Amino acid sequence: MKTIDQLLADGVTGKRVFVRADLNVPLDGTTITDDGRIRAVVPTVAKLAEAGARVVVASHLGRPKGAPDPAFSLAPAAERLGELLGSHVEFATDTVGESATAAVANLGDGQVAVLENLRFNAGETSKDDAERGAFADRLAALADVYVGDGFGAVHRRHASVYDLPARLPHAAGFLIATEVGVLKKLTEEARRPYAVVLGGAKVSDKLGVIDHLLEKADRILIGGGMAYTFLKAQGHEVGISLLQEDQVPAVLEYLERAKAKGVEFVLPVDVLVSSEFPDLKTKAPAHPAVVAADAIPADQEGLDIGPETRKLYASKLADAATVFWNGPMGVFEHPDYAEGTKAVAQALVDSPAFTVVGGGDSAAAVRTLGFDEKAFGHISTGGGASLEYLEGKTLPGLAALED
Repeated sequence: MKTIDQLLADGVTGKRVFVRADLNVPLDGTTITDDGRIRAVVPTVAKLAEAGARVVVASHLGRPKGAPDPAFSLAPAAERLGELLGSHVEFATDTVGESATAAVANLGDGQVAVLENLRFNAGETSKDDAERGAFADRLAALADVYVGDGFGAVHRRHASVYDLPARLPHAAGFLIATEVGVLKKLTEEARRPYAVVLGGAKVSDKLGVIDHLLEKADRILIGGGMAYTFLKAQGHEVGISLLQEDQVPAVLEYLERAKAKGVEFVLPVDVLVSSEFPDLKTKAPAHPAVVAADAIPADQEGLDIGPETRKLYASKLADAATVFWNGPMGVFEHPDYAEGTKAVAQALVDSPAFTVVGGGDSAAAVRTLGFDEKAFGHISTGGGASLEYLEGKTLPGLAALED
């Protein structure tokens, strides 16, 4: 995989460099609530601009239906990128139309333009190779060189991620190089004890990574909504908690395999419960109760790990040499259910281990709860991409950057 350093050594002055970034940031109207993904691509864009490239940045945002939708415009992200770069960033109001063509044509050396949301064109996400390829051809006409730096999208077989690199000389940006290096440490070079913390809503989203990590991890800690399927598999009442009944057999199999391999599975010993889901807009007090994990009332829902579980999980992470964490421990968006996620984050901060926060809601939680990002070994920009890499899957966007 050619690196951006090699690309810069060859010279990019005056060249149109297409940077496939991941500017898929959360928005409240037109206000960006977490700019982490924009900040992550700044080093690549800044370095190219400093070297005299004419930088064309493209990304998706949200899931529009293959047509323009103002709710998913990249205009706020383009403005924020300009603020972070400290220079004007031109914004094209389409992807491959008149505005994009003009914006790119008017770029001078060292200047930057952002194209409108790639997913406003149906060809970006099409499953039809010809339709996707046609869109990639039009994108390729805007550039001389391709730099892949949108790690959060590399697990997608999309036109700008998979097809476009085949049409242009290509290299990996700083972010992708960093992300791949970190993931190799987790899969090929992990120091032991190796602890994994998995949370989030659905156990089905994590089965593949659990399957793969049973061969590598020393202990796996489970929290979030997915924990209740594990508790159900052990025969416990879970009330009205989030439950994937159809996954119980698979969970039982993994628990048995873990025991046979000597991998420690750690489940909650107590949880915070309520009969109502909290109001995440008003943040009104929820008044949860703490109950043992094997004594959840039939009319209650588990919404966070309890205080004893927080202590238990902190102790299980204290002696680890490598920690990978993906998925919150509860409904961290509400202060009454944020303590479990906060406890795991603090345990990682306190640990001397190489700690990796695996993107998605975990990365958002770290920032929302006020932790210093520098206190962690690495915070990934791609939750889904990180998980699929750890599952051992070939990621289309990475394969496309290989020479």
